[in-house]
Amino acid sequence: MEKSIKITQDLPYEKFLRFGPQHLTESELLAIILRTGTREKSALELANEVLAKAKYPREGLLGLYDVSLEELMEIKGIGEVKAIKLKCLTELSMRISRATAKQGLCFTNSKTVAEYFMENLRHKQNEYVILVCLDAKGQLICEKELSKGSVRMSLISPRDIFLEALQAKAVNFILIHNHPSGDPAPSSIDRELTKNIRDLGLKMDIFLLDHIIIGDNKYFSFKEASCI
Repeated sequence: MEKSIKITQDLPYEKFLRFGPQHLTESELLAIILRTGTREKSALELANEVLAKAKYPREGLLGLYDVSLEELMEIKGIGEVKAIKLKCLTELSMRISRATAKQGLCFTNSKTVAEYFMENLRHKQNEYVILVCLDAKGQLICEKELSKGSVRMSLISPRDIFLEALQAKAVNFILIHNHPSGDPAPSSIDRELTKNIRDLGLKMDIFLLDHIIIGDNKYFSFKEASCI
Protein backbone atom coordinates (compact mmCIF):
# COMPACT_ATOMS: atom_id res chain seq x y z
CA MET A 1 0.00 0.00 0.00
CA GLU A 2 2.79 2.45 0.93
CA LYS A 3 4.55 1.72 -2.36
CA SER A 4 1.36 2.45 -4.32
CA ILE A 5 0.93 5.79 -2.54
CA LYS A 6 4.53 6.73 -3.25
CA ILE A 7 4.11 5.99 -6.97
CA THR A 8 1.07 8.24 -7.29
CA GLN A 9 2.83 11.01 -5.38
CA ASP A 10 6.28 10.84 -6.97
CA LEU A 11 5.63 9.72 -10.53
CA PRO A 12 3.21 12.01 -12.37
CA TYR A 13 3.26 9.83 -15.50
CA GLU A 14 1.96 6.81 -13.61
CA LYS A 15 -0.55 8.99 -11.79
CA PHE A 16 -1.80 10.21 -15.15
CA LEU A 17 -2.31 6.64 -16.37
CA ARG A 18 -4.15 5.58 -13.22
CA PHE A 19 -6.35 8.61 -12.56
CA GLY A 20 -6.31 10.85 -15.66
CA PRO A 21 -4.94 14.37 -16.21
CA GLN A 22 -7.72 16.08 -14.24
CA HIS A 23 -6.24 14.67 -11.01
CA LEU A 24 -2.76 16.07 -11.61
CA THR A 25 -1.49 19.32 -10.17
CA GLU A 26 0.03 21.98 -12.44
CA SER A 27 3.48 20.90 -11.26
CA GLU A 28 2.76 17.27 -12.12
CA LEU A 29 1.46 18.19 -15.56
CA LEU A 30 4.59 20.23 -16.22
CA ALA A 31 6.80 17.42 -14.95
CA ILE A 32 5.36 15.12 -17.62
CA ILE A 33 6.10 17.74 -20.29
CA LEU A 34 9.65 18.19 -19.01
CA ARG A 35 10.13 14.39 -18.79
CA THR A 36 13.48 14.51 -16.97
CA GLY A 37 15.06 16.43 -14.15
CA THR A 38 18.73 16.67 -13.18
CA ARG A 39 21.01 14.66 -10.91
CA GLU A 40 20.08 16.94 -8.02
CA LYS A 41 16.32 17.27 -8.57
CA SER A 42 13.43 15.36 -10.07
CA ALA A 43 11.28 16.55 -12.95
CA LEU A 44 8.60 17.44 -10.40
CA GLU A 45 10.99 19.62 -8.41
CA LEU A 46 12.12 21.24 -11.64
CA ALA A 47 8.49 21.90 -12.55
CA ASN A 48 7.96 23.64 -9.21
CA GLU A 49 10.92 25.92 -9.95
CA VAL A 50 9.45 26.74 -13.35
CA LEU A 51 6.06 27.66 -11.85
CA ALA A 52 7.81 29.84 -9.25
CA LYS A 53 8.95 32.09 -12.12
CA ALA A 54 5.34 33.13 -12.74
CA LYS A 55 4.60 36.22 -10.68
CA TYR A 56 1.53 38.22 -9.67
CA PRO A 57 -0.91 39.11 -11.19
CA ARG A 58 -0.76 35.97 -13.35
CA GLU A 59 0.52 32.95 -11.48
CA GLY A 60 0.67 29.25 -12.29
CA LEU A 61 0.68 27.93 -15.85
CA LEU A 62 -0.96 31.04 -17.32
CA GLY A 63 1.66 33.23 -15.68
CA LEU A 64 4.41 31.48 -17.64
CA TYR A 65 3.15 33.38 -20.69
CA ASP A 66 4.90 36.47 -19.26
CA VAL A 67 8.14 34.65 -18.43
CA SER A 68 10.79 35.03 -21.12
CA LEU A 69 12.82 32.25 -22.72
CA GLU A 70 15.93 33.66 -21.08
CA GLU A 71 14.34 33.65 -17.62
CA LEU A 72 13.34 30.01 -18.01
CA MET A 73 16.86 29.07 -19.07
CA GLU A 74 18.20 30.59 -15.85
CA ILE A 75 16.82 27.51 -14.07
CA LYS A 76 19.43 24.75 -13.82
CA GLY A 77 18.06 21.85 -15.84
CA ILE A 78 16.07 24.00 -18.28
CA GLY A 79 17.97 24.30 -21.53
CA GLU A 80 16.84 25.89 -24.75
CA VAL A 81 14.80 22.88 -25.90
CA LYS A 82 12.81 22.60 -22.67
CA ALA A 83 12.35 26.37 -22.47
CA ILE A 84 10.93 26.44 -26.00
CA LYS A 85 8.59 23.55 -25.14
CA LEU A 86 7.31 25.48 -22.13
CA LYS A 87 6.73 28.66 -24.15
CA CYS A 88 4.89 26.65 -26.80
CA LEU A 89 2.77 25.08 -24.07
CA THR A 90 1.74 28.47 -22.66
CA GLU A 91 0.99 29.81 -26.13
CA LEU A 92 -1.20 26.78 -26.85
CA SER A 93 -2.99 27.24 -23.52
CA MET A 94 -3.70 30.88 -24.34
CA ARG A 95 -4.95 30.05 -27.83
CA ILE A 96 -7.19 27.25 -26.56
CA SER A 97 -8.61 29.60 -23.92
CA ARG A 98 -9.31 32.30 -26.50
CA ALA A 99 -10.77 29.83 -29.01
CA THR A 100 -13.15 28.53 -26.33
CA ALA A 101 -14.17 32.05 -25.37
CA LYS A 102 -14.67 33.00 -29.02
CA GLN A 103 -17.30 30.29 -29.52
CA GLY A 104 -19.74 32.09 -27.26
CA LEU A 105 -18.69 35.60 -28.21
CA CYS A 106 -21.41 38.05 -29.23
CA PHE A 107 -19.83 40.97 -31.06
CA THR A 108 -22.86 43.19 -30.49
CA ASN A 109 -22.29 42.91 -26.73
CA SER A 110 -19.50 45.24 -25.63
CA LYS A 111 -19.01 43.49 -22.29
CA THR A 112 -18.34 40.06 -23.82
CA VAL A 113 -15.97 41.55 -26.41
CA ALA A 114 -14.07 43.41 -23.68
CA GLU A 115 -13.83 40.25 -21.56
CA TYR A 116 -12.51 38.30 -24.54
CA PHE A 117 -9.61 40.73 -25.07
CA MET A 118 -9.11 41.67 -21.41
CA GLU A 119 -6.63 39.01 -20.25
CA ASN A 120 -4.49 39.34 -23.35
CA LEU A 121 -4.22 43.15 -23.21
CA ARG A 122 -4.57 44.37 -19.64
CA HIS A 123 -0.96 43.55 -18.63
CA LYS A 124 0.69 44.95 -21.75
CA GLN A 125 3.22 47.74 -21.15
CA ASN A 126 2.68 49.18 -24.64
CA GLU A 127 -0.50 50.23 -26.38
CA TYR A 128 -1.88 47.80 -28.95
CA VAL A 129 -4.59 48.60 -31.47
CA ILE A 130 -6.65 45.69 -32.77
CA LEU A 131 -9.15 45.75 -35.62
CA VAL A 132 -12.00 43.23 -35.49
CA CYS A 133 -13.64 42.76 -38.90
CA LEU A 134 -17.21 41.48 -39.09
CA ASP A 135 -19.61 40.49 -41.86
CA ALA A 136 -23.16 41.78 -42.37
CA LYS A 137 -24.49 39.31 -39.77
CA GLY A 138 -21.96 40.38 -37.16
CA GLN A 139 -19.88 37.21 -37.52
CA LEU A 140 -16.12 37.40 -37.14
CA ILE A 141 -14.09 37.53 -40.35
CA CYS A 142 -10.72 38.25 -38.75
CA GLU A 143 -8.88 40.21 -36.10
CA LYS A 144 -5.76 42.16 -36.97
CA GLU A 145 -3.13 43.86 -34.81
CA LEU A 146 -2.73 47.28 -36.41
CA SER A 147 -0.06 48.80 -34.23
CA LYS A 148 2.09 48.50 -31.15
CA GLY A 149 2.99 51.91 -29.82
CA SER A 150 4.83 53.59 -27.01
CA VAL A 151 3.83 53.49 -23.38
CA ARG A 152 1.75 56.66 -23.93
CA MET A 153 -0.16 56.11 -27.14
CA SER A 154 -0.31 54.18 -30.37
CA LEU A 155 -0.04 56.04 -33.62
CA ILE A 156 -2.60 54.87 -36.13
CA SER A 157 -4.21 56.41 -39.18
CA PRO A 158 -7.79 55.89 -40.41
CA ARG A 159 -6.25 54.91 -43.75
CA ASP A 160 -4.65 51.80 -42.17
CA ILE A 161 -7.97 50.80 -40.60
CA PHE A 162 -10.01 51.05 -43.79
CA LEU A 163 -7.39 49.39 -45.98
CA GLU A 164 -7.53 46.34 -43.70
CA ALA A 165 -11.33 46.43 -43.45
CA LEU A 166 -11.73 46.65 -47.24
CA GLN A 167 -9.26 43.84 -47.80
CA ALA A 168 -11.23 41.64 -45.38
CA LYS A 169 -14.50 42.66 -47.11
CA ALA A 170 -15.85 43.76 -43.73
CA VAL A 171 -19.27 45.39 -43.42
CA ASN A 172 -18.83 46.24 -39.73
CA PHE A 173 -15.81 46.56 -37.51
CA ILE A 174 -14.79 47.13 -33.90
CA LEU A 175 -11.64 48.85 -32.65
CA ILE A 176 -9.92 47.61 -29.51
CA HIS A 177 -6.97 49.20 -27.78
CA ASN A 178 -5.47 49.11 -24.30
CA HIS A 179 -4.25 51.74 -21.84
CA PRO A 180 -1.10 50.48 -20.05
CA SER A 181 -1.90 52.82 -17.15
CA GLY A 182 -4.85 50.56 -16.30
CA ASP A 183 -7.34 53.45 -16.62
CA PRO A 184 -9.60 52.91 -19.66
CA ALA A 185 -11.00 56.45 -19.68
CA PRO A 186 -10.71 57.81 -23.26
CA SER A 187 -8.37 60.70 -23.97
CA SER A 188 -9.32 63.63 -26.18
CA ILE A 189 -7.27 61.99 -28.95
CA ASP A 190 -9.20 58.73 -28.50
CA ARG A 191 -12.49 60.61 -28.80
CA GLU A 192 -11.42 62.59 -31.86
CA LEU A 193 -10.04 59.52 -33.63
CA THR A 194 -13.21 57.55 -32.92
CA LYS A 195 -15.42 60.32 -34.30
CA ASN A 196 -13.33 60.63 -37.46
CA ILE A 197 -13.35 56.87 -38.08
CA ARG A 198 -17.09 56.62 -37.44
CA ASP A 199 -17.82 59.47 -39.89
CA LEU A 200 -15.54 58.04 -42.57
CA GLY A 201 -17.12 54.63 -42.13
CA LEU A 202 -20.60 56.03 -42.66
CA LYS A 203 -19.48 57.48 -45.99
CA MET A 204 -17.89 54.18 -47.06
CA ASP A 205 -20.66 51.85 -45.81
CA ILE A 206 -18.25 50.16 -43.40
CA PHE A 207 -19.67 50.78 -39.98
CA LEU A 208 -17.81 51.23 -36.70
CA LEU A 209 -19.87 49.25 -34.17
CA ASP A 210 -17.76 50.10 -31.14
CA HIS A 211 -14.40 51.29 -29.91
CA ILE A 212 -13.42 49.53 -26.68
CA ILE A 213 -10.55 50.62 -24.45
CA ILE A 214 -9.11 47.95 -22.17
CA GLY A 215 -7.77 48.89 -18.72
CA ASP A 216 -6.86 46.72 -15.75
CA ASN A 217 -9.99 44.61 -15.31
CA LYS A 218 -11.97 47.62 -16.54
CA TYR A 219 -13.03 48.81 -19.93
CA PHE A 220 -14.66 51.76 -21.68
CA SER A 221 -17.07 51.26 -24.58
CA PHE A 222 -17.93 54.18 -26.85
CA LYS A 223 -21.09 52.30 -27.80
CA GLU A 224 -22.21 51.84 -24.19
CA ALA A 225 -21.45 55.50 -23.52
CA SER A 226 -23.60 56.44 -26.55
CA CYS A 227 -20.61 58.13 -28.19
CA ILE A 228 -21.06 56.27 -31.50
